[in-house]
Amino acid sequence: MIHFPAQRRGPLSALSLRLAAAVGLVLIVVAAVYLERDQYRDINDDGLTLLDCFYYAVVSLSTTGYGDIVPASQSARLVNVLLITPARVLFLIILVGTTLEVLTEQYRTGRRLHRWERKLKDHVIICGYGTKGRSAISALQENGLDKSRIVVVERSGAALRQATSNGLVAIEGSATRSSVLNQAHVRTAKAVIIATDSDDASVLVALTVRQLTAGQVRIIAAAREAENAPLLKQSGAHHVIVSSATAGRLLGLSTSAPPLIDVVEDLLTPGQGMALAMRSAERHEVGRNPRELESLVIALVRRGKVVTLADQAGAVVETGDMLVHVRDDRPTANTLP
Repeated sequence: MIHFPAQRRGPLSALSLRLAAAVGLVLIVVAAVYLERDQYRDINDDGLTLLDCFYYAVVSLSTTGYGDIVPASQSARLVNVLLITPARVLFLIILVGTTLEVLTEQYRTGRRLHRWERKLKDHVIICGYGTKGRSAISALQENGLDKSRIVVVERSGAALRQATSNGLVAIEGSATRSSVLNQAHVRTAKAVIIATDSDDASVLVALTVRQLTAGQVRIIAAAREAENAPLLKQSGAHHVIVSSATAGRLLGLSTSAPPLIDVVEDLLTPGQGMALAMRSAERHEVGRNPRELESLVIALVRRGKVVTLADQAGAVVETGDMLVHVRDDRPTANTLP
């Protein structure tokens, strides 16, 4: 099932408001009839109780009108003309409007799904909306990827609601199932990020994605244990990030070289000061040494491979190179003189 980003007011909220309005109308009519209960005559001629007033209000507003309770005086008939009849019309409008709103909402959802499927291309699929998945989405958005090009695949209902409340399209189901990945249009995706809670599930997801896409879609997977990284690569993952090993190296750095961990955290935390970024080499930069450029270049990506500045091939920027550089990521308010 595909879940679209949450809207400001859901169908349940709209129905609740209409129900409250209908109940309010019934109570108003009950109060008006009860105040003039002596002006009404019922079939038993024993007077109207509060329950009789509720009964008369309901059958009148619903246009049932059994005729067992009728207004007997001129004032009671006037109240019916000025209050109860308009309330009856309004009550019917609320009921019909609720039905129309439900049907309209279903139509809108169908149209929205059709437009979404038609435009979905070169998107990124996030398998798992836990801590790793949310962090990956934050990084994608920091690099300019629009929310409309991100699709979350998740089984947890709570995680699905959180994803849609954050403006993301989420698909309910397991990413190990071909039908779920097909709903996410995996064949036209730009990349699939596997951020599941277990390495076993990550391997199954990688195998499924590779089978569906014939290896044409880039797969990036997170592994908890380093020993599972080769298995993930054999399953089809192009890049594997070992979370436990990375965390361990950062812990070691924080002990042996504390300032380095501050630099790494700065690079990985948005809005702190520095951030890693990648851009295409501009025409006037081709043929120059990367160290002489205005940007602080730390590596080149040439024909899909990383070239370090220490390599002889990295001494000159070539046409088509991508520059990995450190950019200033401070908020505008902090950069004012």
